[in-house]
Amino acid sequence: MSSKQSLETICIQGGWHPKNGEPRVLPICQSTTFKYETSEQMGRLFDLEENGYFYTRLANPTNDTVADKICQLEGGAAAMLTSSGQAANLLALINVCSAGDHVVSAATIYGGTSNLLTVTLKRFGIECTLVDPDAPEEELEKAFQSNTKAVFGETIANPALVVLDIEKFARLAHRHGVPLIVDNTFATPINCRPFEWGADIVTHSTTKYMDGHALTVGGCIVDSGNFDWDAHADKYPGLTTPDESYHGVVYTKKFGKAGYITKATAQLMRDLGPAQAPQNAFLLNIGLETLHLRMARHCENALKVAQYLKSRSDVAWVNYPGLEGDKYYGLAQKYMPKGTCGVISFGLKGGRTAAAEFMDKLKLAAIVTHVADARTSVLHPASHTHRQLSDEQLVEAGVDPAMIRLSVGIEGVEDIIEDLRQALED
Repeated sequence: MSSKQSLETICIQGGWHPKNGEPRVLPICQSTTFKYETSEQMGRLFDLEENGYFYTRLANPTNDTVADKICQLEGGAAAMLTSSGQAANLLALINVCSAGDHVVSAATIYGGTSNLLTVTLKRFGIECTLVDPDAPEEELEKAFQSNTKAVFGETIANPALVVLDIEKFARLAHRHGVPLIVDNTFATPINCRPFEWGADIVTHSTTKYMDGHALTVGGCIVDSGNFDWDAHADKYPGLTTPDESYHGVVYTKKFGKAGYITKATAQLMRDLGPAQAPQNAFLLNIGLETLHLRMARHCENALKVAQYLKSRSDVAWVNYPGLEGDKYYGLAQKYMPKGTCGVISFGLKGGRTAAAEFMDKLKLAAIVTHVADARTSVLHPASHTHRQLSDEQLVEAGVDPAMIRLSVGIEGVEDIIEDLRQALED
């Protein structure tokens, strides 16, 4: 497939290219194992001397096809699916970090990811410094240490809706010889392509807009292939020196631009096992085929809803980076000129109590943990997704205790607005 094809065409045609007489639709290879005629042939697969399939935890044709489509959408060099977005972020980080290492991360990230970085990885000896993503470069410089191995952020923070200045963070990361890892879940590659702005690795919770229908939990890691691991070999021995657990292979030497993803598969997926089920990958692919259509509608609806909420006297504030006058409107126009996402955050003048009363009166919008699917949904982060954070940590993460996260779906926007009106006024 030509690299010049549009994202719209890649959504539909990318990944699966059936040959004469093969299924037109991507098949589900629902098998744990794959048969070979000789022991020697399978041995070559285990030695990473040949490409092929022998166990679905490590690789599966359905999964690889969908990973390839996402890789094309992001403009990357290699990609892999994982069992969840959390698994994607975990593997992306520990593929380059180990005990004694350090990560710099934007503070305004999803609460579960913040907990992963500051609590769980800390137990494994990996420290994290959270920084204000809006701070000037000279201030952010102070967070870096001699053992810093990666920088992490989200293109659009969940649920704070902070837009990451990707170029600024890429400059900082590269100045210190480390990669920038960006979670692009909310924007998706339809609206933002972080590699074009200097990011090195992109992660996704494919559970969200990519699936689009709240059917499957999944994740993906995409490597740009642009970070020169060998130029910083002392920092990344796992990639640049022999892996004795895999016959002494040196990933950067043997696999080039695919070295990072090959290591994540051969080492981490092998040992930790957060593989996506082929059935889930199949359903994810169906979602990807309409991603370009849905994202346009999500953004169109969300902008109208944000404008409506902004007009109401009982609404204290509205955050939506696609809304003119929003703090992050300028950055959104730079990095996401076609639109941002369908998620809005806002607060009512009645505070936390009013938020709960409002949510209970909604009829079309559902109170669910999920976000970013075809149906409009609502959540109170301080009580739900960020419940584990203290008030101080909530503020640091950009989450007002009164914040309502509204995920605007692709229903008729008049119906969505009417549901909000009746809940606010009844």
